Amino acid sequence: MPAMKTILLVEDDPEIRMLLTGFLHREGFAVAAAADAVAMDAQLARARPALMVLDLMLPGEDGLSICRRLSGTCGFPIIMLTAKGEDVDRIVGLELGADDYLPKPFNPRELLARIRAVLRRGERQAPVPAGRRLRVGALTVDLDGRQAEAGDGARVPLTSAEFDLLACLVEHPRRVLSRDQLLDWTRGRGADPFDRTIDVGISRLRRKLEAVAPEVAQGITTVRNGGYILSLDVEGAGR
Repeated sequence: MPAMKTILLVEDDPEIRMLLTGFLHREGFAVAAAADAVAMDAQLARARPALMVLDLMLPGEDGLSICRRLSGTCGFPIIMLTAKGEDVDRIVGLELGADDYLPKPFNPRELLARIRAVLRRGERQAPVPAGRRLRVGALTVDLDGRQAEAGDGARVPLTSAEFDLLACLVEHPRRVLSRDQLLDWTRGRGADPFDRTIDVGISRLRRKLEAVAPEVAQGITTVRNGGYILSLDVEGAGR
């Protein structure tokens, strides 16, 4: 039997924490629960989860601060929960590195669907030969290892969602990829067609690449009314 994936649930409301812990257990996940950032750090010191569900409004260090602190270095995706549903709050969460965002109140089954979709994104990239590495400019993209390295060998600290976008671009260089295509490939067919995740993710990806591979950052071009294109040649990529 495969080992159960562990979800780290960071939620200060004891009733919601207990409800979601029981629900996710019944759906086949192991759950580590924490009521605040201190308890979360203690859980992370014990083991790395497959995914974190993080409440925005926490006592002490809040969810946005936690997301900023962990973004690009934690090695697991983050789904944010919040009582705020305004678009600006959602965009801030995504800017700070969250992989998805769910406003309260929500149906636990919607959270479950989002957890499974985010985990699938990390597992299901289009099948590639083991160890396949693509090179663009000074950047090497390891599709199997899901990491990008700068010319000096240093790992670029990308979130799971940012890496998914980079992988799509380097697999299809010099081809315009629409926002709908990128949403479908990175978030699944259930994604909201008006979701701004792609624009926010591309913006974050460009900023991170600018410091280590500026030619690649500048090569990710916005096509008006079209989407995005990587206007550079990629060694080892198909079309």
